[in-house]
Amino acid sequence: MVSFKEQMMEPNKNVLIVDGMNLAFRWKHQGKLDFEFDYLRTVESLAHSYECSKIIIAADWGNSKWRKEICPDYKENRKERYKDQTEKEKEEMEMFFQEYERTLKTLGEKFLVLRYFQVEADDIAAYVVRHREKHGIEDIWLISSDRDWDLLVNENVSRFSTVTRKETTVFNWEEFFDFPREEYISYKVLTGDKGDNIAGIPGIGPKRATDLLHEYESAFNIYDAIPIEGKYKYIQAINESEDLILQNYRMMDLLSYCEEAISYPGHSLEELDDRIEEYMYVS
Repeated sequence: MVSFKEQMMEPNKNVLIVDGMNLAFRWKHQGKLDFEFDYLRTVESLAHSYECSKIIIAADWGNSKWRKEICPDYKENRKERYKDQTEKEKEEMEMFFQEYERTLKTLGEKFLVLRYFQVEADDIAAYVVRHREKHGIEDIWLISSDRDWDLLVNENVSRFSTVTRKETTVFNWEEFFDFPREEYISYKVLTGDKGDNIAGIPGIGPKRATDLLHEYESAFNIYDAIPIEGKYKYIQAINESEDLILQNYRMMDLLSYCEEAISYPGHSLEELDDRIEEYMYVS
């Protein structure tokens, strides 16, 4: 079998960043609980396809302490999802996590696994993207079905979803969104995130958020315009949401707050930089 290094035509400074748990659930949804080596082959194949010499696995380790401190209800809705599990489902979930831990250990023997207690993969990926130039990284491909990771897309950073099999890049952004890439964070601030139990402004869904961004360009501009004249309920809701707008920026703006999210539980950003630096410059 041809090894990953042998597949590469020429070493480069391109990096594949994998959303560790997100990708693992690909096999969980298929009912497959022995995926260790399938996982390894998949990330190596993706790295080869996107011409990435380096692979970084960003792995969750519990929920974000940073976000729970800001909003205690953060991700509390997920407990409801699993409260009625059968004993068989609980057993299978335990087996899944055991296999996931084995997989991370195997991946760590070949690639860089970044995992910190009470820190989420989103923030780790955002940190690498934010400091891409400092670590001599050229292009980054993000592997995740999580649309939150589109917040990280720029001229040097793109995302591939193993679920939809679609890529999100600066070149096809308008196929997915009717507003500029820079306004995606504002869109999320206005609409919230039901999956993470982050409330949006009442009465503002995707279409109304898009219309507001066409008019105001950003949620910060909407914040500055408060109080906005109008009798519609959603206008009244905006006028009552000054604190929510600022809170949602802190909760969801990955690039701006990834350092706080990582360091808040007590982790050293210097140590993280050292690990990335060492990995990038090992042939």
